[in-house]
Amino acid sequence: MIEAPGLERRSFGQTMRADVWWTQPLLVFFGLSVFIIYSTWAAFQGQNYFFGNYISPFYSPEIFGESPHSWFGPKPNWWPAWLIFSPALLVLWAPAGFRVTCYYYRGAYYKAFWADPLACTVGEPRNSYWGERSFPLIMQNVHRYFLYLALVFLVILSIDVWKALWFSDGFGIGIGTIVLTINVILLSGYTFGCHSLRHLAGGFLDQFSKSTTCYRAYSCVTCFNQRHMLWAWLSLFWVGFSDLYVRLCATGIWHDVRLL
Repeated sequence: MIEAPGLERRSFGQTMRADVWWTQPLLVFFGLSVFIIYSTWAAFQGQNYFFGNYISPFYSPEIFGESPHSWFGPKPNWWPAWLIFSPALLVLWAPAGFRVTCYYYRGAYYKAFWADPLACTVGEPRNSYWGERSFPLIMQNVHRYFLYLALVFLVILSIDVWKALWFSDGFGIGIGTIVLTINVILLSGYTFGCHSLRHLAGGFLDQFSKSTTCYRAYSCVTCFNQRHMLWAWLSLFWVGFSDLYVRLCATGIWHDVRLL
């Protein structure tokens, strides 16, 4: 935080604000902490991640695994015996990297976890401005590349929704089908509102009149981008709930209801 000349630097947490400024960073800290703890636990389980034609989005695409959804069969023989194996660990790094480097999430967890800054006009626990111009924070610039992977994952998860429509006795719709469908919709809203995608769609143009196609794409992405925070939280909650739903069905705690 940069102080104006002649003003004393605020100590950590010091402020003249009279509002409950700490509410938002506290809620962000709690929300992200719960998701990180649950998703880490779920990723290391390596079991109960599929139920019939449903597969948890944490484990898709299942490159190697024991379920019928596996692309290349069970765990390969060359996998080291001492190394923990879970199909989620082979793929979860991609969507996790997309969220960690997201422009919105960066601003959110910088405040909530690092107090950088904790809130506007609130004293920080450091004297210098760190920025994102040196290691490791300069690595945040890879966000645009994680975007490409996120778009591929949307296609794969959409295929999973298609598979969730086909049961052992044919076409149908279950509660799990709806859960996985909502998950793809929310993830799409979050991904299509990405700041990097907005730039790719037309943000690089100086004059939109030179490309009406780019302008339409830019306007479309902007519609999602205006609610980027909302899409980010809804999709984060629902992707975790989708895993939980499939997991509880697989363990017999919940029973999937066939609607059609």
